[in-house]
Amino acid sequence: MLLLKDLLIAAGILLLAIAVSLLVWDVYFHLRERRRSLNSDSGKLTESQLKLRSSLAGKVCLFAIAAFLLAHTFAVVPAGEAAVRVSQFSGTEPQTLYPGIHFLSPFENLAVYDTRTHTLTTGSVDEDLTGAKAKHHEPLNVTAQEGLKIGLAVTVRYKLDPNRLAFIHNTLPEPVESEVVPPVVATVFRDIVPNYTIRDVFAKHREDIRQQAAGEITRKLNQDGIIVEEVMLRDIILPEDYARGLEGLIEKEQEDEGLGVQTEIERKQVQIAAYEAEQAKVRAVKQAEGGAQIRVLQAKAESDAMQYTLPLKQKQIEQTKLEAEARKEATIQNAEAEAQAKVIDGKAEQERDGLLATAEANRIRVVAAADNERLRGEALALKGNPLLINKIVAEKLSDKIQVMMVPADGKFFFASDVFKSPMQMMQQEQQTQDPPAK
Repeated sequence: MLLLKDLLIAAGILLLAIAVSLLVWDVYFHLRERRRSLNSDSGKLTESQLKLRSSLAGKVCLFAIAAFLLAHTFAVVPAGEAAVRVSQFSGTEPQTLYPGIHFLSPFENLAVYDTRTHTLTTGSVDEDLTGAKAKHHEPLNVTAQEGLKIGLAVTVRYKLDPNRLAFIHNTLPEPVESEVVPPVVATVFRDIVPNYTIRDVFAKHREDIRQQAAGEITRKLNQDGIIVEEVMLRDIILPEDYARGLEGLIEKEQEDEGLGVQTEIERKQVQIAAYEAEQAKVRAVKQAEGGAQIRVLQAKAESDAMQYTLPLKQKQIEQTKLEAEARKEATIQNAEAEAQAKVIDGKAEQERDGLLATAEANRIRVVAAADNERLRGEALALKGNPLLINKIVAEKLSDKIQVMMVPADGKFFFASDVFKSPMQMMQQEQQTQDPPAK
């Protein structure tokens, strides 16, 4: 719609320019033809040469005026703004026009106001920036209770009340951002700060001052149709001499407060130590009492237990005696059994030795009888064949003697002497076994 309005205005201007051009051209043509007629022989102008196209120019002017009137029959309120109708007859109308298209009469125009949030700033902003981007504002100078001037870095965020634009248009001076808000803010702070010392403003009552100023600024500007959103007290700029002295004083006070805090801490530590000692004493007493009670209870328990323990001990002693008697009887019985076993073993050993002796004697007799029979047989064999003696001797001595010379008659052979005595013994034994007949 703004483009349409601009086109209509441009068309009106163009049509006016065309009408004027037509009239100027006709006048120029008339003057040129007149000079020609004066130089010619006839000296007269025709009617066609003297006629101006005024009717055409008038029609073009009418179209231009129509374009201008049509362009002024509506208006566009941009986003973030609001407006009020101002009539040439009735004055300012109370109704607020919000962003959009609004139709107007030829005798009305719009008073447009920015309803977005505005900012009033005193003191430097963006201190970290340098060059063209840095924003520098003069601080708001106020006087403290001591009569010294201090600078305040204040930021006030506000906007116009759209519902009261008619009142603002009729009452407040233009522009509101510079004619109304800054004086109110400066006046409020200059009325409040003198009630406090610089130290109070800087340290103790800074937030109180900000809250008081915010309330008073909001109240005053609301009366003028301005809504205050926030009042910020960003910084306080002290005089250089006072700032140095205040820093030293604050350092001393901080040291004093540090010593007070340290003293308080030590006092509390002493109290804590006393409490701990008292608690340790109480615990020791309680532990001693508890230990005594435990020992008393243990003694009572032992005394009560002895009533049952003594009979049990007596029974244990009697049982031990009975067990000792039983072990004694068992030992005696075992000893008697061992003695009887030894006696029986002795008798058995004696009987075994007798049986062995008898068996050995019988064996000896049997062996002797067998040897006797063998010798008797050998004697009979030798008696029947004496040469066997030589053979037997040779066999016995074969591993000792390699060659033995024996006489043929055997008179000088030692075997006759060797076997002489056994033969005699055999004869005697035979004689003993065969007694003479009576």
